[in-house]
Amino acid sequence: MQRIRIPLILVLLLAACAPNRTGSQVVIYTSVDQVYAEPVLMAFEKQTGIRVLPVYDVEATKTVGLVQRLLSEKSNPRADVFWSGEFTQTMLLKSESVLASYRSPSASSLPETYNDPDGTWSAFGGRARVILINTDRMKSEEIPHSMSDILSDRFVPDQIGMANPLFGTTLTHAAALYAWYGPNEASKFFQHVADQGVRIVDGNSVVRDMVASGQLTWGLTDTDDACGAIQKGDPVKVIFPDQSGGQAGTLIIPNTVALIAGSPNPDMGKNLIDYLLDPAVEADLVEAGWIQIPSRELPAGIEPLCYPNLSVEGMQVGFEEIYRSLDLAQDDLREKFLK
Repeated sequence: MQRIRIPLILVLLLAACAPNRTGSQVVIYTSVDQVYAEPVLMAFEKQTGIRVLPVYDVEATKTVGLVQRLLSEKSNPRADVFWSGEFTQTMLLKSESVLASYRSPSASSLPETYNDPDGTWSAFGGRARVILINTDRMKSEEIPHSMSDILSDRFVPDQIGMANPLFGTTLTHAAALYAWYGPNEASKFFQHVADQGVRIVDGNSVVRDMVASGQLTWGLTDTDDACGAIQKGDPVKVIFPDQSGGQAGTLIIPNTVALIAGSPNPDMGKNLIDYLLDPAVEADLVEAGWIQIPSRELPAGIEPLCYPNLSVEGMQVGFEEIYRSLDLAQDDLREKFLK
């Protein structure tokens, strides 16, 4: 058999292009929008000299696509760090033993509930679920202030909108309501939503655009989507729901970061986690517009875009409680909204 001779220069080029699983590099899978994540990762690379190899989500699959990838790679991990814009999928990875325990020193200043008791993940600032109203179509005395107002006779149901509750942050919000109200009451609530004809649309940004254009009087969305309408000068106003005493409070959805079990570069992964959890990085992400609800006090002069002087009462439901309600909520909602 004739031997194939490969020129030395080609061998060197191939070696240079091949992933170095033991060198000064770190692989991160992140569902955070690239426009926000990339500057942070580039700053880490510049500061530490550690090469960052990011894998971003695909819009069509969002966080779930990266989670499925991590699950499929469990026996031979390729990622070192997972950085997500929410928490339920991170907890799924924990339940499947995909995550390693690592208690970052940068996490010590976080609220107690933002650190997993087992050390497999930490959370920091994020976004919140809010009511967005069209101020041209609604008088001030009519403004809704609670999730329960969706069922009020004051409003025409098909003038209220929400994203499909089987997916994304709307599903997380639904799971939080199942945890707060209990399965029976939450199921009745969503059955009323379905029966009355509340508009179910394809995503939070669609809710925002329909409210901003006046196609809807009001709807449920996230603070980051709502901020886009505010910055454009649309006739909208954001209401943080259920802020009175005894009410459920507003669901806050933080970022989460975690180390992958058996990752190829665990020490570099820990360095990156320390960096991402640093209060200064959180402040940078607030200024950039990714975070509207910071987890720690911000430096003087820095405030969330669109939400200055913000004080929000979060839902008094733990992240683990919400995660445990997720499957129940999804199964129940599938019967109501998947037609």
